[in-house]
Amino acid sequence: MVMEHGTDKTGPARDDVMKRQLRGQLTAERSLWLEEEHELQPAGEDQPVAAWSPESDFRGGTPSGMTEEDVGLRSELARHLGRSLYPADRNAVIETLRRNNAPDRLVTMAERLPAHERFGNVQSIAEAVGIHTEHQRS
Repeated sequence: MVMEHGTDKTGPARDDVMKRQLRGQLTAERSLWLEEEHELQPAGEDQPVAAWSPESDFRGGTPSGMTEEDVGLRSELARHLGRSLYPADRNAVIETLRRNNAPDRLVTMAERLPAHERFGNVQSIAEAVGIHTEHQRS
């Protein structure tokens, strides 16, 4: 078996040369795809506008029995509580909200939770603080 040595060798110097050669292609404001079907297509006119910021209002379908505000509050509550909390009592919910820098209105809502009840998920917390939740299908 014969090994060839030459310019096909890779190493730090060769990597730098290749980076310089490809830099123009990688930063071009055009597609590198040769075939049109690989191009990203814009959203259709009938598609909803995406919310780019977590602080923006929820703009999607709302489940039966809920308003957009209910969906937004429950989502915000879930975001600040995380998944590893459950089952949790009132004090654990309040402590977690404060530790995760939740807005004061969420902490105030959590302070209204029954003192000796344990909550298995964000849905049960939402219901306990008076956030409307979706109607379950039967």
